[in-house]
Amino acid sequence: MAEFNSTEHQHVRYNPLKDEWVLVSPHRCKRPWSGQTENEEDEQGPDPNNPLLPNAVRSNGQKNPNYKSTYVFPNDFPALLERVPEPAPSDNPLFRSAAAKGHCRVMCFHPDSTMTIPLMTVDEIVAVIEQWVNQINELGRRYTWVQIFENKGAVMGCSNPHPHCQIWASSFLPNEPRIKERTQKEYYMQHKRPMLADYLKQELEKKERIVVKNSEWVAVVPYWAVWPYETMLLPINGLPQRLSDLTEDQKRALAEIMKELTTKYDNLFKCSFPYSMGWHGAPTGPSRTVGDSPHWLLHGIYLPPLLRSATVKKFMVGYEMLAQAQRDLTPEQAAEKLRECDSVHYKCKK
Repeated sequence: MAEFNSTEHQHVRYNPLKDEWVLVSPHRCKRPWSGQTENEEDEQGPDPNNPLLPNAVRSNGQKNPNYKSTYVFPNDFPALLERVPEPAPSDNPLFRSAAAKGHCRVMCFHPDSTMTIPLMTVDEIVAVIEQWVNQINELGRRYTWVQIFENKGAVMGCSNPHPHCQIWASSFLPNEPRIKERTQKEYYMQHKRPMLADYLKQELEKKERIVVKNSEWVAVVPYWAVWPYETMLLPINGLPQRLSDLTEDQKRALAEIMKELTTKYDNLFKCSFPYSMGWHGAPTGPSRTVGDSPHWLLHGIYLPPLLRSATVKKFMVGYEMLAQAQRDLTPEQAAEKLRECDSVHYKCKK
């Protein structure tokens, strides 16, 4: 029998952060594609009726200010509210419910609807990061979890192309961070080091899955990545547990690496690359203090769906929904493809 080759032979990889496995089937990259394709998004001019524009009137009658940088406002259609009736307690283990309270906000990155992170200046991205920190500080005083996330592109369900993200603060710890809280704490109790700090050290030594790196941050395609071009942003210095722990140097370097990484994404298939991205850090709440969660390391996650081109998307169906996640392209191959992409955006080339 031939010797195992990770770029040729199927295998499973373990994700210690989520305590789950992913099936890697690189030989499937050779199969012809005759399945679902997406329409490429047309280059459209700004919508004069866009409710996220400066001075626009939103559906609830509220008028936006003439903002020049970032702008945060309460979500007009929130998934979480603060004052709502609570379900009655139940002793039945099969039919359990609990109170869920929270607050949802929308944050515009820029007043110009044609802008995206890779097209913004570093200073403009720094302003976004500063506002993220403000939101974590404010909402984190009241809520257990503050989830910052951006859905970019219609293929990701984004209903408005204006550059923006959402911020959902909740009284409970959602499933993904709840699992990461457990796995990282177990690892820390055993090894006396944060799991992601040890992981980062080995990724920096191996250099196989690094996409881009600067003095403070590194973007890697995780060893256990599920989505074709999934990446994780990790801080190199200081072990920050939350966005609010970042130094001024870390904020600026984060803006620089976000711009470079998303530029490479766009350059991969010469399109405005869709993704869902967000931040995971230590839980918040009134009882939390700086340095109280040494098992946590702040990390950003980019989950892009494109697989082979601007029109071919990775779907999570069948085996993925009923058994476990599966990917064709290996993380190492994905990292190499992204690494080779130009750091100058294709729209900015003369």
